[in-house]
Amino acid sequence: MWKKLAAAAIVLLFLAPSVVLVGVAAVVNPAMTACAPGSLIVGPIPDSLTATTRNGETITLNKTQLTHAATIITTGSQTAGVGRPGVVIALMAALTESTLRMLANTGTYPESADYPNDGNGGDRDSLGLFQMRPQSGWGTVADLMDPTYQARAFYGGPTGPNYPSPRGLLDIPGWQSMDPGEAAQAVEVSAYPDRYQNYQPVAEAILAALTRPAPTGVGGAPVVPETTRIVFPLPEGTWVRTSPFGWRTHPTTGERSFHTGSDFAAADGTPILAAADGVVVLAEFSGGYGGLIVIEHTVGGQRVASYYAHMWEHGIHVTGGQTVTAGQHIGDVGSSGQSTGPHLHFEIYPGGRGAEPVDGDAWLTDHGAEGISGGATTLASCTAGGGL
Repeated sequence: MWKKLAAAAIVLLFLAPSVVLVGVAAVVNPAMTACAPGSLIVGPIPDSLTATTRNGETITLNKTQLTHAATIITTGSQTAGVGRPGVVIALMAALTESTLRMLANTGTYPESADYPNDGNGGDRDSLGLFQMRPQSGWGTVADLMDPTYQARAFYGGPTGPNYPSPRGLLDIPGWQSMDPGEAAQAVEVSAYPDRYQNYQPVAEAILAALTRPAPTGVGGAPVVPETTRIVFPLPEGTWVRTSPFGWRTHPTTGERSFHTGSDFAAADGTPILAAADGVVVLAEFSGGYGGLIVIEHTVGGQRVASYYAHMWEHGIHVTGGQTVTAGQHIGDVGSSGQSTGPHLHFEIYPGGRGAEPVDGDAWLTDHGAEGISGGATTLASCTAGGGL
């Protein structure tokens, strides 16, 4: 679909670091991630799926189309702030623009046929799943013939390939409160803005069919899928190391004690991200931990538990039994429990809950966690955002 070239001003570029820290926390709407139940982990892709549009038309999607849908879902799960609502909007847009097909455009770009594609489109210079235009700044032909690139571009945000322009979904102010069709149009800027709503039931059917709830094993215990990636639990540029794993003088009691976690100071409200795919086994207030989330993962065939502590009560955005994906926004930095200031207290237990803890910061490094190099140097004082 033909799109107008979106223009956006670069903001916050020259703001003080403290302002930027607070701003990052406002990027994600926690309600959108927390209110929608279910997982964004893609399961087996069926050979076909039949669904009905809002206007009553029945359509059948093949495995290739559903595989592209899986790419959109997985990319959304890996993009902080998107959640299930954002994935539904992206699926609606791709269904409307290309019927979930990677379309070349040999009339304008003959070289587009050299890339894997599902046929030839012919709308001006539009390409791919979302019919994005190189001339509007969405990317090169090579970029736009990559389904993952197109999904990342549609979601946008600070980690998007086109930030800040053309705008992706995360760059649209208030997109969470828009009608999903209006949100899709805000990104696509189509000459036919009313068509996206028609595909919302199909998008929801795809999401339900391709994602799976946390399965259960013997005795009803959750079976935790093998994680696909490891992510540092705070967004890049928002944190500094304060109190490491090991023996120290406790910042609140003044006593010599062993610190079982790693502390990372960050602005109050900074999003906390799941370090890996997994199942939430605890999400509540717990003594000195304050607001605490515990997630169990499977990493390299081994059960691993991760702990995230000191959130305020309103800063916990998941519930027990919920399946989460690596990088998903699960809570917000706070300073509850035994804490001297806003920070994340992070713990890792190879073997699961009840096992011996290890240095979580080192564990993230050893596992090549995405974003681990995005913090500042360690603060001189361990009491700046330290705690339990």
